[in-house]
Amino acid sequence: MGLQSCTKLSPFSIFNLPTTLNRFSYRFHHHLRSPPPLLVRALSSSSTAAAPQPPTAAISDDTKVAQWKAAIDFKWIRDNKEAVAANIRTRNSNANLQLVLELYDNMLNLQKVRLQEVERLRAERNVVANKMKAKLEPSERQKLIEEGKNLKDVLVSLEEDLLKLTDELQQEAQCVPNMTHPDAPVGGEDCSTVRKVVGKPREFGFAIKDHVQLGKDLDIIDFDAASEVSGSKFYYLKNEAVLLEMGLVNWAVSEVMKSGFTPLTTPEIVRSSIVQKCGFQPRGSNTQVYSIVGSDQCLIGTAEIPVGGIHMDSILAEASLPLKYVAFSHCFRTEAGAAGTATRGLYRVHQFSKVEMFVLCRPEESDSFHEELISIEEDLFSSLGLHFKTLDMATEDLGAPAYRKFDVEAWMPGLGRYGEISSASNCTDYQSRRLGIRYRPGPSTPSKKGKGSSGVTQFVHTLNATACAVPRMLVCLLENYQQEDGTVVVPEPLRPFVGGLEVIDYKYR
Repeated sequence: MGLQSCTKLSPFSIFNLPTTLNRFSYRFHHHLRSPPPLLVRALSSSSTAAAPQPPTAAISDDTKVAQWKAAIDFKWIRDNKEAVAANIRTRNSNANLQLVLELYDNMLNLQKVRLQEVERLRAERNVVANKMKAKLEPSERQKLIEEGKNLKDVLVSLEEDLLKLTDELQQEAQCVPNMTHPDAPVGGEDCSTVRKVVGKPREFGFAIKDHVQLGKDLDIIDFDAASEVSGSKFYYLKNEAVLLEMGLVNWAVSEVMKSGFTPLTTPEIVRSSIVQKCGFQPRGSNTQVYSIVGSDQCLIGTAEIPVGGIHMDSILAEASLPLKYVAFSHCFRTEAGAAGTATRGLYRVHQFSKVEMFVLCRPEESDSFHEELISIEEDLFSSLGLHFKTLDMATEDLGAPAYRKFDVEAWMPGLGRYGEISSASNCTDYQSRRLGIRYRPGPSTPSKKGKGSSGVTQFVHTLNATACAVPRMLVCLLENYQQEDGTVVVPEPLRPFVGGLEVIDYKYR
């Protein structure tokens, strides 16, 4: 489910509009096509805009209309089209900037025509209304009633035409990705640069096992039974692995709270529109989102989505910023197209537990909070004795919302490679323009949906970062802390969170 293309326009001829508008009507029909991927954007230019419309009830795929509108700064896009075009190229995006600009100009022209037509039709309606006040024969009165009704229908049709054009402009503009930090490396994933390296790979004096074999030998992970019960890429955790999962979650939340984050647990089913507003694609052949058939709801792939929705359509007091959350949730991902040894075992699964950090802040603070988030991640992983590297991700590897993204890749000796265990993204005002999250500079009290508010507001910046994705942390811990006798040592910082457990030993010899 997503933003959809429009149905055919009502004929413009009934309005006696200029020939130029008829030509525009042809161009509008000509550009109608299937919905593009839901890669929405936020340009951090003008700070004032109406809050996006709230989501409506679910509709079938046969009746597709836009469910919400992002507060995209189209004038900024037009005034900075060269920079936007260059950004689209460096991110290897399929956005059609030329069509966006054309639709925007067409919308402005139609708005002018609409105003003229509205004034004309209202004047005619007033004439009809004045005639109705006089004494008339029943037939004449009925004729005037029908005439008034027809004029009202014309006004409604004109509004619908403008709405349809606005919908297509939205769906095209939402393909345009966020602007990119000037220091982000340009190119594909191989162009990402290393910011920091922590530790070095452990040297083993014995033949090592991967986490799949360790999990089986120590009777702590069961992939076979889960495959029979649920399908591939599911798993049972057993015995000490259960303690490790719970311990990792409690350890991560406790550590992050020391930096002033508010703990949360979140809903794990959300409306599709919230998923879209956060920049994820709920429908499509390669979607990572599980959608619930017969509803407008989805399972979350990250707590970033429900946490982002907490303050949707709100105006926050500046004094309340920054808002810093650390959220625990279960996550669900289809992992469409994922296959091969790179996804072996726990590395890429359909369901997992995760602790996510999320920040809402003033625009001028988002770069510094981005550094704070990656610093928290590095401290967490360093304290567990992991060897990892932090990467500044290249432009083509950035999701549409990300202005800049840092990834953490840890060494996984059993898999024989580095694997991503965390990322930290600055999304600037990309998500807040879609979620309608603004703040009022200066002292004020928060208000919901703009009620009782006045003056200039600005969109907050949002950031997200993974504190602990449990399955991949288990991969790292099991493979890096394995011993020659096949047992696994529990890192010291985790022991208070797993009942003092020091070693994961065999159940049977």
